[in-house]
This record gives sequence, structure tokens and C-alpha cells, in this order.
Amino acid sequence: MALNEIAPWALLAVSLVGLLLVDIKFFARGREPDFREAAVWSIGWLVLSLLVGLLVLATRNGEDAVLYTTVYLIERSLSLDNLFVFLLLFAYFGVPMEYRPRLLFWGIVAALLLRGVFILAGITLIEQFHVVVYLLGVALLVLAYRIFRGVDEGVDPDRNLMVRLVRRFYPVTGEFRGRHWFVKEEGRRFVTPLFLCLAAIVFADIAFAIDSIPAAFAITRDPFLIWMGNVFALLGLRALFVLVEGLIARFRYLDETIAVVLGVVGVKLLIEDVVKIGPVLSLAIIAVLFAIGIAASLVADSRDPNSERKQEERSKRTGQDDEESPDEPEPAGTTG
Repeated sequence: MALNEIAPWALLAVSLVGLLLVDIKFFARGREPDFREAAVWSIGWLVLSLLVGLLVLATRNGEDAVLYTTVYLIERSLSLDNLFVFLLLFAYFGVPMEYRPRLLFWGIVAALLLRGVFILAGITLIEQFHVVVYLLGVALLVLAYRIFRGVDEGVDPDRNLMVRLVRRFYPVTGEFRGRHWFVKEEGRRFVTPLFLCLAAIVFADIAFAIDSIPAAFAITRDPFLIWMGNVFALLGLRALFVLVEGLIARFRYLDETIAVVLGVVGVKLLIEDVVKIGPVLSLAIIAVLFAIGIAASLVADSRDPNSERKQEERSKRTGQDDEESPDEPEPAGTTG
């Protein structure tokens, strides 16, 4: 790969690290964020992400800017499930509030690295075996059906393959040891519950990458645009969760809307050899579907004022109602 091809990837990676650190250091550091603060930060991340589309327009072309924006909107909607599972795992392992931002930081980093691997692998497979396109389309339809029907397989960390592998090779301490991933006790190396939670998060990231990348492939095969869309979709998740937690009762058809969007994207992938749908039309269709979902939710709320049902369901999925308090990530250390 030539230097001029590597430079954009390197710049994006450096920007990602810088933006993650800004989020951790300045968003409600050392305390729980309130709804207004989360709304301001969420809007800020949205505006920044959309402005990146203008940067793509200036450095590439209008079509690529539209493709990036479309990928971003799809991946942003799918990123909500990432966050809900992260918080469920935090609750399951009993991770103290002060350690959760650090885990969330590394969970996002792992998600982006894994998605980068899946993007490159997917592009290679599609170029070699065109039938993969149809398999991805079918996978999206299956995922859309599961989301629409509300199929929730749950997350059982004890059955998590990564957690089981870690426990196979390392004993686990009975409690947390500060921010350490590993400790040495009586000459033996132990892993802490903090590391087990990280292992479960990484495994969940793999599953989410398998689910989300096919949706991006239906929009474009440009690996850089796909990864850029994923980068900005996963920024500011803590603020987004606080915001969504407050608004979810007003958007009771969120899951159904996401399911319909994924279904349409899956169909687009299956028929692309016969019917070509341009990037502008794709973006317009997705925007209209989300608008319909929001409008349907508002109409349903006006007819049924008791709209807290969805919020209660979301709280059960996360296993807790509290939001984590930020902390700056630190390198893992050892004791003993």
C-alpha cells in the first residue's frame, strides 16, 4: 500500500484516539451526567460526524460524502445494541462505576479494530466469491426479522467463549484489584474480574461486527468509508445512552424501525445485480424510514400516554439504571 493510501487511515486512527480521550476527560468527569448535558454532547458528536461528510466532499467527491453519511446513520443506529450489551456486562460482573469508562474505552477500540479486520476480510471475500454478497443479504434479513420480532437471546457471560478460554488458562481473583487486569499472588498470575469483563466485551464486539458490517457493504465497498462511518458511529456512546434512556419512551418503535431499515438494506444487497440504487436514493430511503418510525412513535404516544413500557424493557436489558462515571484510561499494570 502506497504512502498516500496509508496516510488517511493513519490520520483517522490518530483522530479517533484523540476524540475518545476528549470524551473521557471532559464528558461529566467524576460524576453522573444529566440529561441536558448528554443531549448537548450527543448533538455535538452528531454535528461533528456530519461535518466529516463535508470533509469527504472536499477531499473526494459528493457521492463518497453521501455514502459515508449513509453508512454512519446505519452504524449509529446499530451501535445502540453495542452499548446496551456493554452495560449489561458491566452489571453482570459488578464492575464499579469508576472503572466502567475505562472498559468502555477499550471496548470501543476493540470494536473498531475488529470491524477493520472484518471489513478487509469481507472485501477480499466479495472480490473472490460474489456469492458472499447474497449470503450477507440473507444474513441481514434474518437479523432484521429477529430484531422486529424482539428475539433477545440474552448475554450469558458464563457461556461466553472468550471468558471460558481465559478461565481455562488463568485462575481468577475473587474480587477486583483496582484497575489491574492481572495480578501476581504467591508466585501465580491471576486475572481479575475486570479482565474477564473485557474478554466478554471483545467477544460481543465480534458478534456485533458480524451483524453490522454486512449492512455497510450494502451501501459501499470502499473499506475506508465503511471504517470511517464505524469510527464516528461509536464515538460518544456514553452521552448517547443517557440521551436515549430519557427519550426511549418517546421512540417506542426504535427496534422495529431499525429492523425495517436493515431489511431494506438486505434487499438492496440481494437485488444490486439487477436494480442499482444510487447513494443519494439510499440515504433518502433510510432517512424517510427513520422519520416514519419517529412519527409513528409520536402518534402512538399521543394515543397512549403511558409510554414508559419501552424504557422499563431497556432497563431490564441493561440490568441497571445507572450510567457510568467517566475516568481516564490507564495502561494495565500488575501488583505483587
